[in-house]
Order: sequence, then structure tokens, then C-alpha cells
Amino acid sequence: MSQRVALYARVSRDDGKQDTANQLHELHEFCKRSGWSIEHEYIDRMTGSRSDRPQFQRLLSDASRRKFDQVLFWSLDRFSREGVLPTLRYLEQLDSYRVAWRSYTEPYFDSCGVFRDAVISIAATLAKQERLRISERTKAGLDRVRRSGRRLGRPVVGVDLNAVARLQRQGKSVRDIAPELGVSLSTLMRSLRAKRAA
Repeated sequence: MSQRVALYARVSRDDGKQDTANQLHELHEFCKRSGWSIEHEYIDRMTGSRSDRPQFQRLLSDASRRKFDQVLFWSLDRFSREGVLPTLRYLEQLDSYRVAWRSYTEPYFDSCGVFRDAVISIAATLAKQERLRISERTKAGLDRVRRSGRRLGRPVVGVDLNAVARLQRQGKSVRDIAPELGVSLSTLMRSLRAKRAA
């Protein structure tokens, strides 16, 4: 009996610079050689470090209803980069639905493999470590900017509070005053709250 397979592909950004075409082409060819029928493709264009990927969640939901027999993905870090425990929980979730799973580029990641638990733990740890390294590089860059004396975040917009008081005495509301002073309503409200708190 032919296996009913769901393909999962993911790229980190939805900016047109990354594409799932290469992943999907190889997965399609592999299924064809294996005599498997592809039931559905699930494609996310966002970081794998988040659990709220729409197509990923849809895949898990469809798996719970046994819409396919196996999930095939390019590599474990395309499937999830959330770390060891969440990744293992997803794979165990698929197991509980009696849905097999397999990594195309890492044949030892196969729900029927003997050493699967040990190998999965190691690889998921490495994926998490890579994400932490990226985070550490980002923090180091921000620290360097701070040390140079440059300010981070949105530029501070100055509000002439004397002008605000004068316009309020004329009976104008803050909603009318904001565009007159060339600032947003939220910026004006923030400045007034800061003045009251001072």
C-alpha cells in the first residue's frame, strides 16, 4: 500500500530572497522514487524558532486526523528550531497520531530508526545552539552601538509643552493639537504623562 505523505518546507524570511523550490523539488523526486503519494504541502516563510507557524500548526492538526501516514521534511532545522524539548514533543505528537516522520537530508532522523531519540536530541541541541549564537551576535552588536554612545530605538520626538499649554488654553483638544505641532497623538500623550509624573 502506498504511503500518503505530507511535505513540510520552510524558509526563514518572506522577502523573496529565500525560496522553498529546491527543498520541494528534491522531496517530490524522493517520493516519486519511493512510490509514495503526496497528499499535501505545508510551507512556512518565517523563523523555525516560533511555534505559531500557521502551516506547521495546520500540519499537526491534519496529522491528528490522520490525513496522511508520514511527514517528510528537508532537515530537522527546517522542521523546528525551537530547541530539544519542543522539537521532541512535536515528533512524539506525530508518533501519538501514528504518523511517521522522516528527514530527507538526515536519513538517521526516521521514526522507524533504532537510534532516533539520541540522534534527535543531539541535532535539536545543535539547532538551538546555532540560534543562541545568532542571538549572542545580535546582543554583542547592540552593546557595541551602546558603547559608541549612539541611541537605540526610535528617535525621541520633542514636544513643545509650552505650546501645548497655550493651545489648550485656547480650548483645543490634544487630538487637534497633535497635528498642529507635527507630532502623533501617542507622542503628545506620552509627553504629557511624563510631565505629570515629573
